[in-house]
Amino acid sequence: MLGVACGSMLGGSAAFAQAAPVQEQAAPEDGLGDIVVTAERRSENLQKVPLSVGVASGDDLRTYTSGGDDTLLALSGRVPGLYVETTTGRIFPRFYIRGLGNIDFYLGASQPVTIIQDDVILEHVVLKSNPVYDVRQVEVLRGPQGSLFGRNTTAGIIKFDTNKPTNNFESRATASVGSYNSVSLDAGVGGPLIKDLLSIRLSTLIQHRENYIDNRFAGVSQDSTATPRKDAMGGFDDRNVRVQLMLTPSQGFTLDVSGHARWYDGTSTLFHRAALKKGSNDVSGEPRNSVSLDEGNDNPQSYNTYGGSVRATYDFGPAALTSITAYETTSGFSRGDTDGGAAANFPVGGQPNGFGESQGQIRDLDQWSQELRVAGTPGGKFNWQFGGLYFDTRDVTDFYQRAYFLTTPQRNPNNWVRLHDVNTSWAGFGQISYEIAPKLTITAGGRITEDKKRTQLLKTANSVSNGVTYKGRTDVTLKATKPSWDASVLYQVNPDISLYSRVAEGFRGPTIQGRSAVFNSDFTTANSETILSWETGIKTRLLDNTLTLNATVFGYRVKDIQLNGNDVNGNGVLFNADKAEAYGMEAEANWKPVPNLTLGAGLSLLHSAIRDKRVYAQVCALNGVVVCTVEDPTIKVGTNVFAQIDGEPLPNAPEYNVDLTARYDQPLGNGGHAFIAGDFNIQGYTQFVLYKTKEFTANGNFEGGLKIGYAAPNDAYELAVFARNITGEKNLKGVIENYMAAVFNEPRIIGVSLSGKFR
Repeated sequence: MLGVACGSMLGGSAAFAQAAPVQEQAAPEDGLGDIVVTAERRSENLQKVPLSVGVASGDDLRTYTSGGDDTLLALSGRVPGLYVETTTGRIFPRFYIRGLGNIDFYLGASQPVTIIQDDVILEHVVLKSNPVYDVRQVEVLRGPQGSLFGRNTTAGIIKFDTNKPTNNFESRATASVGSYNSVSLDAGVGGPLIKDLLSIRLSTLIQHRENYIDNRFAGVSQDSTATPRKDAMGGFDDRNVRVQLMLTPSQGFTLDVSGHARWYDGTSTLFHRAALKKGSNDVSGEPRNSVSLDEGNDNPQSYNTYGGSVRATYDFGPAALTSITAYETTSGFSRGDTDGGAAANFPVGGQPNGFGESQGQIRDLDQWSQELRVAGTPGGKFNWQFGGLYFDTRDVTDFYQRAYFLTTPQRNPNNWVRLHDVNTSWAGFGQISYEIAPKLTITAGGRITEDKKRTQLLKTANSVSNGVTYKGRTDVTLKATKPSWDASVLYQVNPDISLYSRVAEGFRGPTIQGRSAVFNSDFTTANSETILSWETGIKTRLLDNTLTLNATVFGYRVKDIQLNGNDVNGNGVLFNADKAEAYGMEAEANWKPVPNLTLGAGLSLLHSAIRDKRVYAQVCALNGVVVCTVEDPTIKVGTNVFAQIDGEPLPNAPEYNVDLTARYDQPLGNGGHAFIAGDFNIQGYTQFVLYKTKEFTANGNFEGGLKIGYAAPNDAYELAVFARNITGEKNLKGVIENYMAAVFNEPRIIGVSLSGKFR
């Protein structure tokens, strides 16, 4: 078979009761405070739930994004086992948990990581980019999920819980200004409209950055004439607002209504052509703030997103019935110079080569989801919950791509298509948890899911000059119905030490890649993948509650794993490999050795490997010329070169990640305190594509942050100076293979922040 391709804390899962709002808890002066999670859809101490869960507080996330960084990308590496990246700008983040993710940049791509905001599933890749703000807590549930959350997922879930309306006035805000005129405002205010009956909370996130990247191109491209432009790209305006209402007409009934909107305009990802030189992954010679793009109109990107949900809960006493109805819609476009540079500057065979431009436009996307569940009253020896989910998303999307090679112009016979994607899913699920003996609890859950996808080719623009007509499929439907399950055991050795083990099986439904029609190629598809995962962990609270030390070891095998690579035109294609295997560990420690000093450390280790001797991936090439250093065995089919990927690690799966934090507070005479806080993250060997090269890897990427300031008595407000990416590291975060193009991390941002809480 010839496949083508290119390239903490630990805690819970288990039952399905109503999750009550959880307030952030302050740590006692002489120890660490408890962390409460809703990984089992009920409020529980993180140390007493039998699943690997990583946690980041809302305050932590606001620190990471004080320079205006994307609120989702900022989580990468901050929770052990979680990696986030993008090569399509802020509207298309890609998530990886324990190495499982999807590098496909297709707007209809399926990802094995599910995003949930306030119990609402966000499945489409653009909806997954909805920023998180006025957030209380982030929980990363590692491993297959299905019994409690989401449609189904093989990698895990990232769950965001925002601050909710309260029956007392409460507000908070964090504002910052920094380099490149970066501005960020994250705020929420709320309280009762009618005491004990109706409460409201208004939240907003406003982020802005001026353009700071020069386009140095001067000359004539295939269809334009340009002069160098200073500060042409790199900026953005991301404006978000959310309103929540909580109605409590009786003691047993609660109605939560939420609506949100996002208006985003910015720059899509910039590819720095030829930043990588053959034989090396060193990008130090490429300027961060300058590119030479002859097409793409300076890479504009714009999306408007709206959504809302209604959550109704009625408590009957012995059980509670919950209904969650949600709707999301978005439209917009992203345009870019995909070859990352002016063709005339990069000859192949002595001739200028590689005009490349693409645009994806969602004309309309609508997502509906309806969930019903019944859960027994939490607490006691026996807990149970069961329910059902209906999910429906459909969109109409235009794709435009030109890959015009002067030496072979016939490669671009069909540069515009319109597709209609529909994904529907039905599921029934349930879970029970029972304390079979003192300190020993077992949990088991299951789900049956039907997942159906359909892609139709509505319109195509064939090239008259080449006289080519599209001969591929125009309507493809795939469907799968499969069970998934999980089982765990938790043993509480004593109040401060717990042991757990969990085994789970999950699946990801079949996938269709319709964008191939842009190059007159037939749709590509991938069948369902299934995963069997196990993990064993320990959770401890030691030294008079001044140290928490949690760790887990895990392993998994994914059968028929869905992979994505490139075809001869550099266009993404789907295929299945026989399997992938991985094992590793995650650990996190928080230590308060003295009352004024808090230290934190997170570590993840991962070994992953694709196992299929029959599958090959197309390598980096222009007109049959291999431009990178391929270190796997290769074969040649026609003029194309393919590398064997058996044994290679999963792409964007760091072998290790280390995250360190520290904060020291110095009390002052007025009751306030001065503080200094820092964080440091280092990422191990990471392969960006399916095959091994000397160029398309990173090893030792690191970034640090620093914050120094003053907090008023009772933490009424905080004034600080900060730096993100304080050392100005220029890290390689992604590549475009055929053009040896590089994607970089965010620049250094230095600024001032002011935050406050008012009650």
